[in-house]
Amino acid sequence: MSFRWSAPLFLLLASLVIVHGQTSTPAKQTDTGDLELVERLLVARRDYQKTLILLRAHYLKAGDVERAHWAEEELLQFHRMNHQAYKLELDVPPPSLRPSVNVPEANKLYTQAMSYKDHGWGNDYIDNQRRAEILLQQLLTQYPQSSKISDVAYQLGDVYESKAFRQYGRAAQYFERCFQWNANTQLDARIRAARIYDRQTHERGKAIDLYKEVKTHETDPKRIAEADKRLSDLMGQK
Repeated sequence: MSFRWSAPLFLLLASLVIVHGQTSTPAKQTDTGDLELVERLLVARRDYQKTLILLRAHYLKAGDVERAHWAEEELLQFHRMNHQAYKLELDVPPPSLRPSVNVPEANKLYTQAMSYKDHGWGNDYIDNQRRAEILLQQLLTQYPQSSKISDVAYQLGDVYESKAFRQYGRAAQYFERCFQWNANTQLDARIRAARIYDRQTHERGKAIDLYKEVKTHETDPKRIAEADKRLSDLMGQK
């Protein structure tokens, strides 16, 4: 099935790459862990994307439509890949952010992301989830004080949990950010994070803590009943 980015969305992708490239540089590490390698990988990914965008622009300016198309197709295939976060602390913003400012540009990005999210079938669905992810991540990068960031975190949790990604640890942390950034959210982020820790990543302690939070912070009777049942099951385990 043919897949083509619209021109405005391609420009949004270009701006996302440039923003990330300007704000992230690999820190020098003295240990032998994976942090330096993951940072280098993230920079390499962004440089690769940026180079393809610049190469496409060069060929378009030169009138070489065929090579411009090659560069665009290579970039599209890159975005179809399921890129793992590896180190969530390098991917998920801190819990201290607060959604304090109504930013019209951020609202537009959110609306555009939601016009793609969960739409289509087969490859179109996968591509639309990727489009939504790019736009939602751009919103967090460019407008971290936007009043939309709690909702954005929830939608990213849903995207990463979906069959397009199946990145469960990443999804759980974004669900957590939803209620950490806005304690009064009405979205079911707590119970969804708890389910992932319970059923997917099998982190019993985290699941128990979040099920308890559901009982103390929420009023929805179905969520509370589910949390009660799972707490009884989990705390009865040895």
